[in-house]
Amino acid sequence: MKRKLVVIGAGMASGRMLEHLFNAAPDQWEVTLFNAEPRGNYNRLMLSPVLSGEKTYAQIVTHDEGWYAARGVTCRFGESVTQVDRSARIVRSAGGDTPYDALVMATGSAPFIIPVVGKELPGVVTYRDLEDTEAMIAAGLAGKSAVVIGGGLLGLEAAAGMAARGASVTVIHLMGHLMERQLDPAAGALLQQDLERRGITVHCKGATKAILGDGKAEAVLLEDGTVYPADLVCMAVGIRPETRLANDAGLEVARGIVVNDAMRTSDPHIFALGECVEHRDQLFGLVAPLYLQAEVLAQTLLNKPATFRPVQTATRLKVTGCELFGAGDFAPGEGREDIVLRDPQGGIYKRLVLQGDRIIGIVMYGDTADGGWFYDLLQREANIGAMRDALIFGPAFQPKAAPEPAQLAEAC
Repeated sequence: MKRKLVVIGAGMASGRMLEHLFNAAPDQWEVTLFNAEPRGNYNRLMLSPVLSGEKTYAQIVTHDEGWYAARGVTCRFGESVTQVDRSARIVRSAGGDTPYDALVMATGSAPFIIPVVGKELPGVVTYRDLEDTEAMIAAGLAGKSAVVIGGGLLGLEAAAGMAARGASVTVIHLMGHLMERQLDPAAGALLQQDLERRGITVHCKGATKAILGDGKAEAVLLEDGTVYPADLVCMAVGIRPETRLANDAGLEVARGIVVNDAMRTSDPHIFALGECVEHRDQLFGLVAPLYLQAEVLAQTLLNKPATFRPVQTATRLKVTGCELFGAGDFAPGEGREDIVLRDPQGGIYKRLVLQGDRIIGIVMYGDTADGGWFYDLLQREANIGAMRDALIFGPAFQPKAAPEPAQLAEAC
């Protein structure tokens, strides 16, 4: 007899977990899949092309109705779980009670809303899922003014997408340069120049004081008194693990739902994965570690030993045609040495951070073709002493053939 598996959340992490599970043991589990969104799994990394008009929703679907039907998955899409009764091992929702032998929480993350006056005005949106994307498209962006609060990856993708649909876009970023988690100030400045050449206004060191408007959003007021007109305001200032259901169920929760190396929560019958989890004091927002979690959890559900050990990840990001790469630690520190290549005319910047004879940080902008090679050296902690003089020029200038580049991660 099949055991009953209930999964809460039909995102990319749980979708990959189900793939592993069905590929390994198609007849072991009877799966019920809840999702608050009225749909199954789609590639959230591709929401930016949907916003810009380059792709449609149908083109980014990863698991369609046929995929779920072929595997006997009971889909409860558009239905939110209201309670997890751990003692009875029942999930409660508007559609009734659903018993489980094992439960997987894949509740993802929620966008952070900055607590400013006007945040609830019509015309203020977040950028996290298809509904957010469709709301921006439905606003009729051509010829309108839009303000994006947040100069990280999601904010810049939102800005690029709205600009592609004809909006006049301003990006407001609290920090001194864009994408400060992935780029150092020099690379951030190059990115800003590229965006401004594309007609996107960038205001760094800008703190939002209020969203102004009479019945709808009309402008954004900064702490320094600057006012930017805004028919649409998009908040993209960060995410937080969605833990409310786990908290209500009495599971151990810190910043995220606490899991062990097997992706098991404090309840032996409940597991978690994705952006909602915390593992060894670490949160996760990139696809690569989430897919590792999915593989480990599938093995755990099959009673096979598996251990989640997140590896250092790299990001190769493409924002409005700007090539970016960042990995490791590139903050200033004692005993560290920088090797830098700058080509201002060509818009190329490469920086390697060394500690002794090892690469510990990489920042590249404009030309990221060698990013995988550098990342492999970083990940292996390879001794680069013999090639230090020509290291910045990449594998073509090295005496030995380059190793195969490590797999790169993407933002989620």
